[in-house]
Amino acid sequence: MMISHKLKVIEKMAEGIGLSGGHEELLIQGVSIDSRTVKSGNLFIPIIRHLDGHDYVEEAISKGACASFWQKDHPNPPIHLPLIYVDDSLKSLQILAANYRKELPIKVIGVTGSNGKTITKDMINSVLQTKYRVHKTIGNLNSQIGVPLTILDIDKGSEVAVIEMGMSERGQIDRLSRIAKPDLAVITMIGVSHLSNLGSREEIAAAKLEIVSGMQDDGVIVYNGEEPLLSNGLQEIKSAKSICTISFGEGESNDFYIGKTETQSDGSFFTVGNNRFYIPLLGAHNISNALATIAIATKMGLGPTEIDEGFRSLKVTGMRMEKIVSPLGFTIINDAWNASPISMSAAIKTFGELTGYSRKHLVLGDMLELGEQEQEYHREMGQIIDPNKIDYVYTVGTLSKHIALEAEKRFPNGSVQAFLEKSELVRVLKDRVKPNDAILLKGSRGIQMESMVPTLLLLV
Repeated sequence: MMISHKLKVIEKMAEGIGLSGGHEELLIQGVSIDSRTVKSGNLFIPIIRHLDGHDYVEEAISKGACASFWQKDHPNPPIHLPLIYVDDSLKSLQILAANYRKELPIKVIGVTGSNGKTITKDMINSVLQTKYRVHKTIGNLNSQIGVPLTILDIDKGSEVAVIEMGMSERGQIDRLSRIAKPDLAVITMIGVSHLSNLGSREEIAAAKLEIVSGMQDDGVIVYNGEEPLLSNGLQEIKSAKSICTISFGEGESNDFYIGKTETQSDGSFFTVGNNRFYIPLLGAHNISNALATIAIATKMGLGPTEIDEGFRSLKVTGMRMEKIVSPLGFTIINDAWNASPISMSAAIKTFGELTGYSRKHLVLGDMLELGEQEQEYHREMGQIIDPNKIDYVYTVGTLSKHIALEAEKRFPNGSVQAFLEKSELVRVLKDRVKPNDAILLKGSRGIQMESMVPTLLLLV
């Protein structure tokens, strides 16, 4: 099960103080930051975000929580309840997770990158499950809060943990790596997401390379060998730290590279060396993520048969090239979890290559956090849409209008339309989409393109 200790041990592990003697022997089983979903025996962690978790401590304990942290700068603690006093609830959550990690006799695999980290995490989990007991990040709990929660939820019977690590600024991956102490790690690729915060791709690469911070000298980094920023950065790191590097990519200079590929309606075949694999996903970018997975799995002692078996049983976190077939006969491909120029261009290319559909409707939303060049990145998307492979283009949002302005230069009149509201776009689709058509939804998380899916499925 998840972390399970007496409260006096939890207090020490979290570097807290002030627990009254009458509560020291209480047994904590797991942690929670949400009073709505707290479970019996949990330690409640009052995180301060848009809401202040301290306002919900009494509710959490009334619902079964065994005890709670209480940040010292907050007045009026409910002293009749079992409380551990801490300087900062989030930092104490992280300290607790770091100390629990030290107790776990497992291999930890960290996964980061500008795109593809969640699918790669899912792939590694699916493949390694053919041989090991694996714990993985649930959904997208990859933040400064999510990673500690993931670690504290690890069963001591697990043999491997696959932990996704996200960031929006320098220092965050460093902190997560020092908490999780990965034995192996994957950097999927470097894109331009978070340019508005970090300023350059060089800074983004440096931020991702922080994943080595918590590694021992015998750690293993699997990285995209097509990215010089990673290759050069790792050379500098290796001059100071003895780590093993394994590259993957299209070129034969990489340790793992792609041979032949074949795309079918529900997935992709590809070869690596003399071995042929299948993934139930579309797109060259997902084959790249599979290469990283093969590198990790091989290092973990799995053979080609086990790897292929794991790929074939893959179930991915939602809204990533998720195929939804309407009762009315058309298909929605929901790739709406997030978007960057790299992931959007990959989705456009993959959608264009699909066959077997009468017409293809490309629905694109704004890409966010791209900094000063945001309009240029959107125009580039409009320039790569092929009118011989896509029938209609729709955009929603103020930035994605620049996609439409570029695309309409090459598309027939009426085939490209820009909208500010998703509701207006859906009304047009209602009149246009027919059985055996396909719709691709792609946009940044803040645009929530997936909110159109329920309405689209009710087209009449």
